[in-house]
Amino acid sequence: MTAPTRADRPRYTVVATDLDGTLLRGDLSVSDRTRAALARAEASGALHLVVTGRPAAGCRSLLLERLDYKGLAVCGQGAQLYDVGADRLLSSATLDRAVVRGLLARIAERTGPLRLAAVTSGPAGEFVVTPGFDEKVRCGWRLADPAELLAQPVDKVLIRHPDLDDDRLAAVASEVCAGEVTVTHSGEGLVELLPAGVSKASGLAAAARVLGFTAAATVAFGDMPNDIPMLAWAGHGVAMGNAHADLRRQADEVAPSNEEDGVAAVLERLFPPPAP
Repeated sequence: MTAPTRADRPRYTVVATDLDGTLLRGDLSVSDRTRAALARAEASGALHLVVTGRPAAGCRSLLLERLDYKGLAVCGQGAQLYDVGADRLLSSATLDRAVVRGLLARIAERTGPLRLAAVTSGPAGEFVVTPGFDEKVRCGWRLADPAELLAQPVDKVLIRHPDLDDDRLAAVASEVCAGEVTVTHSGEGLVELLPAGVSKASGLAAAARVLGFTAAATVAFGDMPNDIPMLAWAGHGVAMGNAHADLRRQADEVAPSNEEDGVAAVLERLFPPPAP
């Protein structure tokens, strides 16, 4: 067999995808078309790298069962490098709880009382919620008194407000927290406080150092403002058709929605079938 020429080789050697609202449909399924497109990219020599806001503890079963994914993943909005197959955290970052307590008080001075949750640190991290954060405590969530929320190390704190929409709440939090923690908006009702300097771009750059790839060789897909740093870092940034307006404005390309297999539509163009 003749080796592929330089012109035949794909421009992108890493396909970095968010999960919710991007690679996954609303029911958390992965379509056959998307599976086939990822398989074609991988057969062309590209690596599929998951970059998700979900903490490591909250995505392992999903990755294994829905994608048979066993490699490195960037989790927790970039705070964690996680070996899925070995179920091992390679690196993680935690919040300074004293700093966060002060910032939450200052945000509440501007907005009124907040509804709070947190993700505890470590490979078995829990999603801890305070009363009022959601209508019900869902499977896998632990209810705690607000005074207990920061009683142990945490990777992120989530804030909600009964009256302010997510964009306004994120804007106020960003003003208050500038330079002290990272504030991001990752989905409906998910305004997050992260360790300073943490983003999907920092996590992707850390993965690049471990795996030996470059930003220019990366195509990245996302749907929410938390994906803006990742798409800016990558050589080509793709927003889904269902993406937040802020991300669509920053993207190099807007694909069909996650329900319409937008990731697959782009990959089919970037990684065409071999010539007969």
